[in-house]
Amino acid sequence: MVISLDMIQTLALAVVVLLCGQLLCTKVSILARFCIPAPVVGGLIFSLLALWGHQSGSFSFDMNMVLKDFFMMLFFTTIGFTASIQVLKKGGLQVFIFLACAVVLVALQNVVGVALAKVFSLNPLIGLATGSTPMTGGHGTSAAFAPLFEELGAHGAYAVAIASATFGLIMGSMIGGPVARTLITRNHLLSKAPNDPAALEHLVEEEEEAANAAHPKVVLQQGDILVGFYLIAIAMGIGSFFSFLIQKTGLTMPAYIGAMFAAAIIRNIGDYSGGKFSVCMDEIGTLGDLFLSLFLAMALMSLKLWELAELAGPMMVMLLAQTLLTGCFAFFITFRLMGKDYDAAVMAAGHCGFGMGATPNAMANMKAVTNRFGPSVKAFFIVPIVGSLFIDFFNASIITMFMNMFK
Repeated sequence: MVISLDMIQTLALAVVVLLCGQLLCTKVSILARFCIPAPVVGGLIFSLLALWGHQSGSFSFDMNMVLKDFFMMLFFTTIGFTASIQVLKKGGLQVFIFLACAVVLVALQNVVGVALAKVFSLNPLIGLATGSTPMTGGHGTSAAFAPLFEELGAHGAYAVAIASATFGLIMGSMIGGPVARTLITRNHLLSKAPNDPAALEHLVEEEEEAANAAHPKVVLQQGDILVGFYLIAIAMGIGSFFSFLIQKTGLTMPAYIGAMFAAAIIRNIGDYSGGKFSVCMDEIGTLGDLFLSLFLAMALMSLKLWELAELAGPMMVMLLAQTLLTGCFAFFITFRLMGKDYDAAVMAAGHCGFGMGATPNAMANMKAVTNRFGPSVKAFFIVPIVGSLFIDFFNASIITMFMNMFK
């Protein structure tokens, strides 16, 4: 039996899947512990249902996914608006250094993925599907790039990328704490927390303020929400011309790359306009969260888990290699370049979190470390700036470069 759903029915089902995921995330503590997104939880459950129907031969789904690409375009356009040169400059030299570390890790993740794919005689794009696409990029980048990998001949890349992203969320949360703890104990590092209880409480408050600055609670304005959506639409329109011109050069790239660059240009025009024009970043960020949730729910619903069977063995070896790479990079490179002090050790834990998962994983890692060893205001200021504002922009560009090298 084939269950056919049109565009509207597919969207409604995606919302139900998303709500089920949210319910489970509030009821199952381990999901919250590893920061597994609600649409991923609901989507994976639905894909397991589809797997059972496929294996038993009893039913299958035929869904109209035209809105999936639309929501993907909307979401990644909002990512472009976060690429503010002014914000990057305000962060100081250490933000630039940490961003450089993150970009180098992105490149190394792809090198390792491609190299191991060649060892197993697999398409190099399968290697990218276990590289920075799911590791630093997470489920959103995986669901956006993996269909392109499949179009270029990497059969099963979609299932591999989504499975790898889920693996990364878990492992990134598991290795961050041990990496920081080893660095702190081996190097006899101490938090700069004062002995005075009142001063210590003040430092903890500063740390919480730095953490909340990355995800502030704001009151949204209806008019600004509309303006934010209009800006997103304009960036998408301008970006379509950018993408058209780039594709004329023979490069293969996701449709949203042009929109991301257009959004970045609009954001920086606003930043340097002297207050004459401003971008409603709170509202755009909220819209981005909505678009990402719907996009991921629909992407996970279309996941074909049965395509993982023949790639399961090589994929596990490649993912364990990515775990080793990320842990060693944070331990030996991130820690040293960020100053070899207590703050650097906490940032190493954070880098494990978003280097294999997402910024919430990084924050959870750092919180676990500071709860035991003492506050680190610097880490809670630097890591969210890079993890939530800049790395996705650079990661998409690097993946596009690698994809065109091995297509």
